[in-house]
Amino acid sequence: MYHLIKTMCTSTTLLSAALFTLAPGAKAQELYPDGDYSSYPTYDGADLELTVDNAGTHFRLWSPKAQEARVLLYPTDRNSAATDTLTMKAAEGGTWTASVPDQLYGSFYTFQIKYDGRWLQETPGVWAKAVGTNGERAAIIDFSTTNPEGWADDRGPEVASITDAVIYEMHHRDFSVHPSSGIVHKGKFLALTEEGTTSPEGLKTGIDHLKELGVTHVHILPSYDYNSVDEANLPANQYNWGYDPYNYNAPEGSYSTDPANPATRIREMKEMIQALHEAGIGVVMDVVYNHTANNDDSNFSLTAPGYYYRHRPDGSYSDASGCGNETASDRRQMHDYIVNSVKYWAEEYHIDGFRFDLMAIHDIATMDSVAATLARVNPSIFVYGEGWTAGDSPLPVDQRALKENVAKMEGIAVFSDDIRDAVKGHYSDAKDRGFATGKPGLEETVKIGIVGATAHPQVDYTKGNNSKFAYASAPTQIINYVSCHDDLMLTDKLAISMPDATEAERQRAARLAQTIVFTSQGTPFMFAGEEVFRDKKGVHNSYKSPDSINAIDWSLKAKNADQFHYYQELIKLRKAHPAFRMTSAEDIAKNIKFDKVEEPNLISYSILNNANGDSWREIKLIFNGSDEARTVKVAKGPWLVIADDGQLCAEGLSTSAGGTLTVAPRSSLILAKE
Repeated sequence: MYHLIKTMCTSTTLLSAALFTLAPGAKAQELYPDGDYSSYPTYDGADLELTVDNAGTHFRLWSPKAQEARVLLYPTDRNSAATDTLTMKAAEGGTWTASVPDQLYGSFYTFQIKYDGRWLQETPGVWAKAVGTNGERAAIIDFSTTNPEGWADDRGPEVASITDAVIYEMHHRDFSVHPSSGIVHKGKFLALTEEGTTSPEGLKTGIDHLKELGVTHVHILPSYDYNSVDEANLPANQYNWGYDPYNYNAPEGSYSTDPANPATRIREMKEMIQALHEAGIGVVMDVVYNHTANNDDSNFSLTAPGYYYRHRPDGSYSDASGCGNETASDRRQMHDYIVNSVKYWAEEYHIDGFRFDLMAIHDIATMDSVAATLARVNPSIFVYGEGWTAGDSPLPVDQRALKENVAKMEGIAVFSDDIRDAVKGHYSDAKDRGFATGKPGLEETVKIGIVGATAHPQVDYTKGNNSKFAYASAPTQIINYVSCHDDLMLTDKLAISMPDATEAERQRAARLAQTIVFTSQGTPFMFAGEEVFRDKKGVHNSYKSPDSINAIDWSLKAKNADQFHYYQELIKLRKAHPAFRMTSAEDIAKNIKFDKVEEPNLISYSILNNANGDSWREIKLIFNGSDEARTVKVAKGPWLVIADDGQLCAEGLSTSAGGTLTVAPRSSLILAKE
């Protein structure tokens, strides 16, 4: 299978298995015999979980098959006995309710249901929006007290199209924890609020670095409350990517300065978002609704046993996530949960975009509802995800939010594994080379990436390595990348696949690879630290590796200053020229013309006709992935030389009269006509 798999789930599966509570030999079906959930009533009211108003504190739990239900009230987030127990009453839509006349601000609570004659474990519920240490108890707080000054006026950047975005994927800890970052709140939400931080060489780090680089959005790895880091023992310096969800609607406590205080993690996350917005940078939240960290002990299972998950015919959990279970978005209550959860994050936290992990586990109808709902909240919000699964699913293929089905999903984009594997080499083979590192035969697949996987008369999809048809109806449905947190990051991939190359030669290959990504139609996406040529010491699955592997060493910004400058100019070039940001397949087919090229590892094409309102009448792009110089013929000038021999300047390096030109090894030649 060529799809990019969330490899950290290999170990999450072990975690899930350790927490699996079935008796030996038992099947989930034996505990949860309701194989058909279509008869379950559903509830779409806005008051699930908790509401506090002038009449008091009100609880509502959706649990259609519970025999009894109750709320336990606590004075603290842990290590205390319940001070009161509220008996819940059966209500409409399969819900249970309880109320008290007081506003219980400062208290904590859990739900507990009686099912099949026994009381299940306590749970904060599936809709807990404020939690204490390790998310075990939900909290009752006044959310208005969590808003930073000026929050009501906070807005993210306006984006006319997702193709106008430049996305930078980062992990809170990676970005700030290294001693060279100069950041005080290392590994915390607040790290991105600190201005004026510098490396030991005096170069910008933190949020100032992001502004200097020029990215428009940061994609932050999971920031909801996840399972694998013990918030009561943060000095242990535990690390995890966070793809093991526990409470979907509350921020992760380890990224706050006080995990025990439910309001602190909320306020500090909002302060981070506000600081990024003030810097002109949007925030994309990585969401993982496709599976939970636990199986029978998950908050889902403890409130509506069996309902939220898909199962195999024998009653065991189906596992398209590779993490021990998969959620059932095609069931109404789960569908509504996902849609309302992202809506909540967009409204309460002003999130600007969502990246869906293993999105193809979800059904198309759910993803369409997500996009439509978010567009009503904020037209600038965009949604993208991994258009694949990590295993088979009972959900029919034609209903899955797959890459191949993206044309059916308006307002959704998918990652292009076509351009990823063709440019740098296949993700599954560390030694495999790609177009940018000298492997021939990948030119047509790179061209698929260049046109954003849309239909083009000069692109032969039958020669594509990953895709055999034009699956995107518009470039707005494609995220182009060569590297992300998963698998070998670009620096490590180049080191392993080019063992005899010098570091300077590998940096040239990296520049060529990213030039292809950033000038292709679709939306460019890059992994944090590659602009300073950071590596992860060859570790491809660093989901719980120590800081010595994951942290960005900011002294590299001085060492690799030319690399940073190249990325900076590349981003500036894309942002300045709408020809790289077309929004329709028709415009791409009309304005992009590929030249006939006979040599391997060479691609030449033009973007014509002042495409998409560009000031440049024609842009000529030539990519040479071989380790030898190539000679090409270009129409007579005058041309403005934008990139040549591993150098790039958005405003021009020099001029050229055209004719017969030389393209240096592993580099791009970009020319423009006014």
